[in-house]
Amino acid sequence: MTGTAAPRSRAAARTLVLPLALAQFIASYAASNMNVAISTIADDLDTDVAGIQTTITLFTLTMAALMIPGSKLTDIWGRRRCFVIGLTIYGAGALLAAVAPGLGLLTVGYSLFQGVGSALLIPPIYILVTVLFSDMRERAKWFGVVSAAAGLGSAAGPLIGGLITSAVSWRASFLLQVLVVAAIAVMARRIDDPPLTGPRPAFDGVGAVLSAAGLFFLVFGVLQSGTYGWGAAKQAFTVLGVELIPEGGISPVWFLSGIGVVVLVVFALHVRRREAHGRTPLVSPQLVRNRTSNLGLGTQTAQWLVLQGSFFVISVFLQQERGFSAIQTGLMLLPATVGILASSAMAQRMASRHPQRLLIRAGFTLTLVGLGLLLALARVDSAIWTFWPGLLVMGFGIGAMLTASVNVVQSAWPEETQGDISGVSRSVSNLGSSLGVAIAGSVLVGAAERGGPPFATALVVVMAFAALGWVAALLLPKAPAAEGSGPAGP
Repeated sequence: MTGTAAPRSRAAARTLVLPLALAQFIASYAASNMNVAISTIADDLDTDVAGIQTTITLFTLTMAALMIPGSKLTDIWGRRRCFVIGLTIYGAGALLAAVAPGLGLLTVGYSLFQGVGSALLIPPIYILVTVLFSDMRERAKWFGVVSAAAGLGSAAGPLIGGLITSAVSWRASFLLQVLVVAAIAVMARRIDDPPLTGPRPAFDGVGAVLSAAGLFFLVFGVLQSGTYGWGAAKQAFTVLGVELIPEGGISPVWFLSGIGVVVLVVFALHVRRREAHGRTPLVSPQLVRNRTSNLGLGTQTAQWLVLQGSFFVISVFLQQERGFSAIQTGLMLLPATVGILASSAMAQRMASRHPQRLLIRAGFTLTLVGLGLLLALARVDSAIWTFWPGLLVMGFGIGAMLTASVNVVQSAWPEETQGDISGVSRSVSNLGSSLGVAIAGSVLVGAAERGGPPFATALVVVMAFAALGWVAALLLPKAPAAEGSGPAGP
């Protein structure tokens, strides 16, 4: 990849990256802090817990469905402009949610506006880091900062959200987001966005609809596993009062996910046809032909699945089996947060001394060791410290490979492809997060119904996905393509 920016002083680099890292933090925080306030919000808005859970699910779905179209708009509007527009929509949504008198406006503000805003502001973060820092080691350092912000937002969201909800109100959490987003928008004026070269591409509206619909049904289908299970449907599946699948029939997970897969196949055919006719597709078909990028995307999916899945299992265990409050649960997860921050802070040093694929392998290895320590030491009646070694090691491992995987994927492509690959990268990360919670939740329910140890079983399943990520890391080529040489070959 050809660098576009001259070397910068450390202070200048911090000025550029700080608003990007803060934006990533607040977006990750929004995705995790609501879970600890579900009951409080439901009582305040005179609704039920299921309604609030649906609102949270819709937020995830909106982000996943619109991340690819949002990234394409960076090539049309410009990276900084797209980033600021996303911040504006996100802030407006947070304000609406803060003053919402009922579930309807909360859903519009949180699920729709904040979801759309996140889909617009997140892709430019990674594109800007890639194009602003041409040196691999320098880029790894700042990817480490952004990745640490993402991990910290996800890990600390329940703790911060629980503290604010308990001390003030759940509405204060949204108002805090408004203030932070406003500060980021002011700082974003200092971002030096290299000008886009060449003609601005036309927006592929049909492709945007197809990709959004395909990802929506795919993620929505997986999320239904907690309600209907993976095999036989635990209850009848109805739409608008019409029973489509009776109780005991095949789970609607496969029906809905199948629709998503079919729509994504149609989307793939559409972009190929559009490119063959000389028109710019939403995503270039060449993105699936790069082995390095594909394997890196696989490790990203596995990382976020393991992070969100393990946090979900541990949080439920602490609250249901140990009787911990939301704040106590958040505090118990702090060792994992510390591990993520520590390894992310070392990203530049590790990247300068070791190949990226080695860091990803080491990260998955440490994650497996950490999960193993949790299984070996933590019990319903064991001391609090028995959770700490496993959480710390797991967090350190995840933090190390988050940065390396992003660097591998983004650096595998030239600058003109950064918009496309950034959107795909963020989409698979959201998919991994959704899969982690959905799979872990369904395993917990299924194991409990069969009389087995639900939490141990769920952690073992999460470990299996970590092992798959480790295998993908083993298959990564020895070195990425040289900068300026284009995509890495198979």
